[in-house]
Amino acid sequence: MGRLIHFEIHVDDMERAKKFYGDVFGWTFQDWSDYAGMPYFGVVTGDDKELGINGALMKRQSAPPELGQALNGYACTIGVEDYDAIDAKIMELGGKVAHPKHALPGMAWQGYYLDPEGNIFGIHQPDENAK
Repeated sequence: MGRLIHFEIHVDDMERAKKFYGDVFGWTFQDWSDYAGMPYFGVVTGDDKELGINGALMKRQSAPPELGQALNGYACTIGVEDYDAIDAKIMELGGKVAHPKHALPGMAWQGYYLDPEGNIFGIHQPDENAK
């Protein structure tokens, strides 16, 4: 079975992206630029004992997608404990709502955002009482 093991977020401004994801989600970064031959920072998203994957921020190699364009790739969703607190951090640090918070009835709260680099990502807070 092909299990997802790594993600890459394409960015124009590496420092802005590192600040955004570090401040919002507490991610840390490792400089792998020499290995990759371009600006490339490994992303540590949490403790290896927890369910999840790590990834990277990499220098965007072409123009970003136009706003309103259909998604051409994968949208990663990040699990959070407090949807509203993370939403506030996202907005404070330059993110924008792509699809507002909505209930997945009996399961969770879900929403989608644009990061300051124009990439779409989701946040997901489990909640059996969501409706």
